[in-house]
Amino acid sequence: MKKKLDSGYLLSLVLALVLALTLGGIIMALAGHNPFQAYGELCKGATGLKSFGEIGQIFHKRQFGNTIEYAMVLFLTGLACAIGARVGIFNVGGEGQLYLGAIVSAYIGVILSGFPAVLAIPMAAVGAMVVGGFYAWIPGVLKVKLKVNEVITTIMMNSIAIFLCAWLSSGPWKTTHPNRVSGTDTLAAEFRFAKLIPGSNLTTAIFASAIIAFLVWYVMGKTTKGYEMKLVGQNPRFAKFSGLKVDKTIIGSMVISGMICGLVGMFEVYGLKGNYQDGISKDYYFDGLLVAMIMRYNPAGIIPMSFLFAFLKVGAAGMELNAGVPGELYRIIQAIIIFFLAAESGVKQFLSARKAGADRA
Repeated sequence: MKKKLDSGYLLSLVLALVLALTLGGIIMALAGHNPFQAYGELCKGATGLKSFGEIGQIFHKRQFGNTIEYAMVLFLTGLACAIGARVGIFNVGGEGQLYLGAIVSAYIGVILSGFPAVLAIPMAAVGAMVVGGFYAWIPGVLKVKLKVNEVITTIMMNSIAIFLCAWLSSGPWKTTHPNRVSGTDTLAAEFRFAKLIPGSNLTTAIFASAIIAFLVWYVMGKTTKGYEMKLVGQNPRFAKFSGLKVDKTIIGSMVISGMICGLVGMFEVYGLKGNYQDGISKDYYFDGLLVAMIMRYNPAGIIPMSFLFAFLKVGAAGMELNAGVPGELYRIIQAIIIFFLAAESGVKQFLSARKAGADRA
């Protein structure tokens, strides 16, 4: 059951972050690095700012654009995970849904070359959502009809999707470019999303992402359908006796989750990449899943945590380049945060038990 994102948990999250950064600094010091310099370079690498005096120019900095773009990917994949968790289903197959959305949207863009962009781009988006939603529908149906564990099926289906895409991109849908061994043809320039910050990965896809984030937050938090999803997730038996269509709600939530993942793949192709390439995702969904789990699947909380993780990841490249600290350190910090938060409930129970024992004494 999804736990509440209360003030106590948020305090634990802040403490976990402080402890993680402190331990990261200790590790750097033991390795012979200056942690203050390293964290300074991390901040510069994530924002592009060399001093606070440049804060007014942050929206022109390439590094800041990269941070925002990666945060966009994380909060979309995190929201996709949160939608499934809302009804008590755990979609671990977002990576495969993302891959399928990416390659189908790329192929649609290739075959519609010469068509107006106002027609081709929406059709590519619909294609990505349809294939992503369908691929999530399969484990959803298996879950509600045959009680097959969705974690197992979605993990297995990730591999199937990735290998299928690899076969398509090196076989039937392979580019005609003579110097490339795999991948689809490059999209027409007019199909590509416009760059918002020159030299960065940030494109106008951020606006569509913001609309999706708002809709998910509004539906889950402000509508009757969102309340029904919450009730199904908390007590499906009671929801069923209350007249709610539990099976349809679970399958529908799974489909919407897959549709969002498919769109993320489409955004990667029509934004940063320009065509489908093997390895188009660097475990984006699993990073988004971690963000969603840390924020207890709360849509409003997923957005700032996505920015924090993006800040660490993008900034780590600058830290490695200018301070000599391996960029993988951000993974250590990430793991420490998760470790402390995983122990949070156990620590609370231990302290409560000690306090109760002291009161009885």
